[in-house]
Amino acid sequence: MDDWNELRLVLAVQREGSLTGAAKALNVDHSTAFRRLNALEKRVGVHLFERLPGGLYQATVTGERMAATAERIEDETLALDRDIAGSDHRLSGRLRVTSSETLAYSRLPSHLAAFRRTNPGIVVELLIDNRVLSLSRREADIALRPVRPKEGDLWGRKLCAAAWTFFATPAYLEALDGSVGDIGDRKDLIGWEEGAAGIQAADWLSRTAPDSAFVYRTNSLVNQSVAAKAGIGLALLPCYLGDSDPGLVRVRPEPLADLEGEFWIVTHADLKRTARVRAFFEQVGEGLARERDLFEGRMPSAGV
Repeated sequence: MDDWNELRLVLAVQREGSLTGAAKALNVDHSTAFRRLNALEKRVGVHLFERLPGGLYQATVTGERMAATAERIEDETLALDRDIAGSDHRLSGRLRVTSSETLAYSRLPSHLAAFRRTNPGIVVELLIDNRVLSLSRREADIALRPVRPKEGDLWGRKLCAAAWTFFATPAYLEALDGSVGDIGDRKDLIGWEEGAAGIQAADWLSRTAPDSAFVYRTNSLVNQSVAAKAGIGLALLPCYLGDSDPGLVRVRPEPLADLEGEFWIVTHADLKRTARVRAFFEQVGEGLARERDLFEGRMPSAGV
């Protein structure tokens, strides 16, 4: 095994469970990945993966050993990369930041604009993704997360709590004549696509309201707010998104007490001394923290 790219391919197929997913992760064509894997198996003389129905790939014993070796090499390489980056004192270069869709849509752009004016040498790459990307594998340098980090090698701080409540248009709310009633009895809720799991608000909605309560579903929280503005129904939104939109008002004045979340800014512990990371924490992180009242639901709705 004298080609790291071959080991990377085996590791990617083992992680993704398919050749299609591996090709996408490695940014190569499916045909290229297919040809490279077949050539590798022919050269080593054993099958590394069992081909299953539906395009799934399951690692053989040899494939698992090769993937484990590749993962150890990757860990060492990434640790070296983080160690070098952690000693970088330049306020220039690339900074990869990951954020949820709602934060990127609403509160983050103004802070990024201010950061750009202060640090013109830093190029921010914003990865808008509701998944928890791996900071250990350098999928991002900084994460703005709505959940407390669980990985022991991460470093960061809680910026504020995150309040949620239901929103609608003023006209829609007026038509209800104040009789909102119990959420579980409504027939006009906007929510996530069926089967959505791992999202605190989506899980809360699925426990609180039956399927018959929903008239519109989407996997985009921003689109849920747009749907509420169009008058489709009531949408459960974070207060920093709903309260800052002049087209929406709260259905009830107080945030939901049993749905309070958290908001964190996080990096890998090896990168916390990097100048670019420190600058982002100090300016963007502090800027978002100063909006604590909005995030925690103490600001009046812009639609009032």
